[in-house]
Amino acid sequence: MEEEDKGYFHEASFIDKEGQLRTSKVPVVQELARQLQVLNHLPDKFRRVHPDHQPVTPSFALPIPTINMAKLRLAAEPQPKVRAQELAKLASVAKEWGMFLITDHGVPSNVLHGVKDVVKGFFGLSFVEKKASVGSYASVDNMGYGRNFVKSEDQPLDWIDRLTMKAAPEGASEGLHVWPQKPTNFRQAIEQYVREARKVLDELLEVLAESLSLERHVFIQQFDTNESEINVRVNYYPPCPRPDQTLGLTPHTDASALTILMEFDTSGGLQVLKDQKWLPVKWPRDTLLVNVGDMLEIMSNGRLQSPWHRVVTQMDVERFSVALFYNPASLAEIVSVRNTTMEKESYKNVVVGDYLQHFYKISPTTEKVAIKFAKA
Repeated sequence: MEEEDKGYFHEASFIDKEGQLRTSKVPVVQELARQLQVLNHLPDKFRRVHPDHQPVTPSFALPIPTINMAKLRLAAEPQPKVRAQELAKLASVAKEWGMFLITDHGVPSNVLHGVKDVVKGFFGLSFVEKKASVGSYASVDNMGYGRNFVKSEDQPLDWIDRLTMKAAPEGASEGLHVWPQKPTNFRQAIEQYVREARKVLDELLEVLAESLSLERHVFIQQFDTNESEINVRVNYYPPCPRPDQTLGLTPHTDASALTILMEFDTSGGLQVLKDQKWLPVKWPRDTLLVNVGDMLEIMSNGRLQSPWHRVVTQMDVERFSVALFYNPASLAEIVSVRNTTMEKESYKNVVVGDYLQHFYKISPTTEKVAIKFAKA
């Protein structure tokens, strides 16, 4: 292909059906989109036979519920009835949706805008500059600049370019070329955001437990302050000439305990499957989206469910998002919490690293099956 002749590709490694390690050249979507601006077709690698990606009519779509974090803060809320109402609302939306927006989260606007600036700065570099600035997925265990979940030469590819870093525990990425050197303040801006967002994630683990009538500490005690992991994934979805033929991101759940997502310019594209319908997810400026992951489904013994979600492409709009995936330490065993000895054990205890290895080995899948690994 022309883009491969120019060197515009990522290298993706996978194990084929015969157990052999293979390396595939995957087109860089950002560069491909530039070439296709005047065309009305997609390369075969990106076409899906039945993309089935049309959302329900917006007028019939239910808005994603919003939780006001300020109302849940014990020290800041002198009105116990207001807090109790918001706590009950949190329990309801977390169980029903597994996904919700948060306002008054406490992450300063200037921190959010700093992330936006460096992310757009990185993707504003030429392909050669980006490759020189940071390592690739092929060289550093699914971190750096590239894409993952490539498992064969003939699978349909998502319309996305990615940048992934490990931000915690401290020192996890030392010696690895996974943080972009350009813009020069990229790492500083992202790590500042991670510090602020982690406070929110820890707070959410406590109030989610409380909302389920569990002890506040039962989830957060499984996260060691010095060993818990936060992976940062930056997603870039360029404009697509044929949104009807491809997806930005294949349907999936998150393997994490909690995911927190920020989107720039409220561009849309994210959808969640609810009641067998794909509902579009949009959120106002400076709000954040929280997503229950598989590990919290396990910890909660199924009280909470990780939602099946995806991203659709758009013809004239690019989309940026930054996801933080919060996990206990890789060697930790996560415990499925039961209220009483009479409660059925729906999930067994699993080692975090074992579950992640299983999740990434079988992904992508056409339905929610990875979680079966932890079923009792």
